[in-house]
Amino acid sequence: MPISRAQISTASGAKYMTQLCKHWSHRLAVEYNETTGRIAFDEERRCILHAAPDALELNVETASDEQLARTQETVVNHLKRFAFREDFGEISWRRLE
Repeated sequence: MPISRAQISTASGAKYMTQLCKHWSHRLAVEYNETTGRIAFDEERRCILHAAPDALELNVETASDEQLARTQETVVNHLKRFAFREDFGEISWRRLE
């Protein structure tokens, strides 16, 4: 199972994590609390989020490399839409598996 991680420096990590989780909770299986969120796009794709005081960590797990790239792009596009006042620059993903 391909897994990748992105670490984004921001003081609003918990806020953005909550926005992402609430946005997708209307049609997907989503769980979250103050520091951790889990979004299941389907049985083969999910995003695990961790909010720290100075960062937001995104972990994407999928069944294939093609799904990994597409899911990363989907998550980042939504994050940038919610965080339009912040310029994260290029968000880089690091492959874990």
